[in-house]
Amino acid sequence: MSTITFNPGSRTWLLSMPRSSYAFQLDAADVPRHLHWGEPLTLDQVEALPHTYRPGRGDSFAGARLTEEIAVDGGTRYGVPGLQVRFADGTRALEWAYVDHEIAEAEGALSLAVHMRDRHYPLAITLRYRVFHDGDVIERSLTLDHIGDDGAESAISVLRADSGAWSLPARAGYRVGHVTGDWAAENQLRQDALPWGETVFGSRRGITGHQANPWVMLDAGDADEQHGQVWSVALAWSGTWRITTQRGTDNRVQLTGGFGHDGVSWQLAPGESLTTPPILGLYSGAGFGAASRTWHDHVLRHVLPRPEEMRPVLYNSWEATGFDVDEAGQRKLAAQAAALGVELFVMDDGWFGTRTSDHAGLGDWAPNPERFPDGLAPLIDEVHRLGMAFGLWVEPEMVNPDSRLYRRHPEWVLHYEHRQRTELRNQLVLNFARPDVAAWAHGWLDRLVTEHAIDFLKWDMNRSFSEAGWPEHGSDGQADRLWIDHVRNVYAIIDRLRADHPNLRIEACSGGGGRIDLGMLSRTDQVWPSDNTDALDRLSIQHGFTQIYPARVMSAWVTDSPNPATGRTIPLRFRCHAAMAGIMALGGNLAEWNEQDLHDVAQEIAHYKDIRATVQLGARYRLSDPTDPSGLTAVQYTSSDRAETIVFAWQPTRPIGREPGPVRLADLDPGSRYRDRASGREYDAVLLGEYGLPLDLPSGDYASSLTVLDRISPTH
Repeated sequence: MSTITFNPGSRTWLLSMPRSSYAFQLDAADVPRHLHWGEPLTLDQVEALPHTYRPGRGDSFAGARLTEEIAVDGGTRYGVPGLQVRFADGTRALEWAYVDHEIAEAEGALSLAVHMRDRHYPLAITLRYRVFHDGDVIERSLTLDHIGDDGAESAISVLRADSGAWSLPARAGYRVGHVTGDWAAENQLRQDALPWGETVFGSRRGITGHQANPWVMLDAGDADEQHGQVWSVALAWSGTWRITTQRGTDNRVQLTGGFGHDGVSWQLAPGESLTTPPILGLYSGAGFGAASRTWHDHVLRHVLPRPEEMRPVLYNSWEATGFDVDEAGQRKLAAQAAALGVELFVMDDGWFGTRTSDHAGLGDWAPNPERFPDGLAPLIDEVHRLGMAFGLWVEPEMVNPDSRLYRRHPEWVLHYEHRQRTELRNQLVLNFARPDVAAWAHGWLDRLVTEHAIDFLKWDMNRSFSEAGWPEHGSDGQADRLWIDHVRNVYAIIDRLRADHPNLRIEACSGGGGRIDLGMLSRTDQVWPSDNTDALDRLSIQHGFTQIYPARVMSAWVTDSPNPATGRTIPLRFRCHAAMAGIMALGGNLAEWNEQDLHDVAQEIAHYKDIRATVQLGARYRLSDPTDPSGLTAVQYTSSDRAETIVFAWQPTRPIGREPGPVRLADLDPGSRYRDRASGREYDAVLLGEYGLPLDLPSGDYASSLTVLDRISPTH
């Protein structure tokens, strides 16, 4: 059980989780200052910590103080301000005044709200914390309230409002782990020495972005999968964002993160409130693997809307048809997919308006009458008759200039007066911050789902913002709100659809992995990590993805060979095993598959259904990753009761004369024996952990194996 303790004498708060603790206090000037984030400490131990902040220090050129719970402008602060405001008279400095605090308990979590205000100006600031009884994740956010009398005070300009700052102790060898990438090459894991000074990770695109993802992991330079201190932070936001690390010459580190980017401001009028999205932090004393598994547990227990559901095996028509979509072709694909054991059939782009290419039709969300003369109902009825659920691709936030919608409402897109409207993929971005656009989008989506008995939506977004203007608000200083309110209204529409259609399930997509984060995961069931379905490339994409996000949300397709994107030829077994490490799905042109491949993939789908509970809900252990010099990648999944253990191994190439050695397993019941479900061979759990599991890898390139071990008896 987690606890939150307050000592009024020292004005110290201690947040105690099962395996870590977090503490901060108010100093003499009411500044909230960080004390500890790491191994469990008592309140007495926290209060005995040496003071790291000395107000009386006489050095006028001292470095930035990296101890505030949210760094602000003012005084002799010289670090990155996480909260930056400008009052009506031009004053930017903020001075804290403590008001009170409250601690509450609800839904398996404790919350702390520390109410502060500026000493002179009408701005109230609430620091919010939440801890969970079953884990070590701390959730933080910030609420700003303009408490001036209505009409008596001018607006306060909010220039930056991060959700929280996280201070780390002095360590000499700090490294930072994060992901980089691009379209079709998302989630490439990097681990580098943390630079001194300021380092910014972020997106200015209006979406989370393919190039980075809103999380970082820091360690003291000596952590590995099983050992060492790891601090990690992740932002639950699906729009533009930034996380800034600061490393001082004293080797203290602070991270501050939130929504928005430089140059974007929010005008807070009297009576208005602004609450930031959650930023979550996690400390692990047992290495990167334990940190990842704790994140996975948290997502499954506290983020996903229906975490207990097994995600179905789906078939998506895109790689088979492209835009060449019609009822007859989709019926044929549906029959082939059902025969293979597919449970969800998803029709992708090309079903609506004049959408025969990416040049036209976006925004006109009615079935193409030539391709679907009787509407979508006959196809949906057939898919349901075949025993599958029916899903549909949509891209609600976009419009082609060549569409009826744009011709009626050119003012609905992001734009500036007297500036060109840049098209990417022949489309423009609808301004979802506008109430009329949001109402229109919800209206047609609600009708579509209601009238067509649709079970699943693939919600896509295939371009970033540009010319992010809102001319109607250009003169009142509120145009920048679109960067935040666009995302908020996307959230609100999805939330309303789910509330009104409890059986509807949603996959998030943005040209692949462009909008994946804890904010989107809190209202969708799965995500599409990348448009790249090449099984070899997917190993590194999935490795980076699962640093934070669980396999339960990671959609992975088995597609054609040669791969349509890379041209690489990979055996079906390898492709299946790569997909089975997440949510297995199919996406190829089944009409061109030979009988042997169809037979084999049907067997692999049946095999996946037998093990998917452990893959989707079990603990994930990285036994060997794509950067290993041996070329071997191996991943283990273990059920919560440790009765079933699954090991995937992939060896794209094998050096001459080097056979892959056994892989040492983790998290086995040390007093038990395990039996290989396929071969019947038995192993002692202790030996599997100490010496490893022999791998049954075929010879040649692109070798892979799947081993399922069942716990059978105690060791005598």
